[in-house]
Amino acid sequence: MAEAEEVSSGGIFQEIFTSPLNLTLLTLCLFLLYKIFRGDKAQELGEAEKPLPKLKKRDFTLEDLKLYDGTQNPRILMAVNGKVFDVTRGKKFYGPEGPYGVFAGRDASRGLATFNLDKDTQKDEHDDLSDLNAMQQESLSEWEAQFTFKYDYVGKLLKPGEEPTEYTDDEEGKDKRAN
Repeated sequence: MAEAEEVSSGGIFQEIFTSPLNLTLLTLCLFLLYKIFRGDKAQELGEAEKPLPKLKKRDFTLEDLKLYDGTQNPRILMAVNGKVFDVTRGKKFYGPEGPYGVFAGRDASRGLATFNLDKDTQKDEHDDLSDLNAMQQESLSEWEAQFTFKYDYVGKLLKPGEEPTEYTDDEEGKDKRAN
């Protein structure tokens, strides 16, 4: 009975502050409350990055594509199954420090099809992908569909000796209406 009286007289604060587990839980609760109310505030106007203007549609060689890796140029492009996409919006993933940064400014087809993120296995010359098995080709098609849905298509990846397509403003308008 004396113990019950001691707990009630010491109050809840004594119980919280004398137990390491309770202190940890209290700290976690306070941190989560802080994140809910203050942690997700938008950046200040001065710090916010302005979106880059939409890239005019054109075709790219592998050499052209290398310039858009997020280090030399703020825009990030990558090719998937012969199509070049502007993935600048996803720079947290495809930028130099991102988990898929190895694909920035390159043809990512083989890496995506084989789920291989090792930079050493990425080819620096045209890859016809003829050695991919059916499952890898299906995976690549799924990646292409995902990129088509999520990112802007900016042109095609040229094979060696292939001539670039001349795009007109009218064709770009057609693309916008088709999407």
